[in-house]
Amino acid sequence: MKILLAEDQAMVRGALAALLTLAADDLNGISITEVEDGDKAMTMLKSQHFDLLLTDIEMPGKSGLELSQWLQQQASSTKVIILTTFGRAGYIKRALEYGVGGFLLKDAPSDDLINAIKLVMAGKRVIDPELAFNAIGEIDPLNDKERRALRLASEGLSTADIASQLFIAEGTVRNYLSEAINKLNASNRIDAARIAKQKGWL
Repeated sequence: MKILLAEDQAMVRGALAALLTLAADDLNGISITEVEDGDKAMTMLKSQHFDLLLTDIEMPGKSGLELSQWLQQQASSTKVIILTTFGRAGYIKRALEYGVGGFLLKDAPSDDLINAIKLVMAGKRVIDPELAFNAIGEIDPLNDKERRALRLASEGLSTADIASQLFIAEGTVRNYLSEAINKLNASNRIDAARIAKQKGWL
């Protein structure tokens, strides 16, 4: 089984790789490719096939959710398990929408991860019951375009820089950000990004 492990914290990534290596026999043999950010993960996914993407949500570059969405759009057979420290309702809902097979907190017992991998590879879905219950929360009001613009704004990019990255006009960026601010009842783009992050919508 070819596993792509995407995690920006070196210590966590190393611990996960070691855990998977120890469980290799239990998983009928594995090979692990490690990457430290979402953009490198995307490059690897585009260049070769992996049976499983084991990914964090919040990383530099592409997020784990964006990688999951891309795989879904490609109708890829790559299974996805997300490991995160955040059990936010918005994250879980979007993970489910993007066809993620497993959603686990990083502080879960190591046996839970190995069992989750077995179940997900068998076509099952594994989500912590408490996290699943949390997912019945508020509805995310943002669309993908607003979310992308707001995410870049939260990183401190100017309207011109956001327009350049998204290949759209500056006026369109302002419209997306204005819509996001209104939908979230925020005072400005920074406030809107803060609210969206708290809800797990960004």
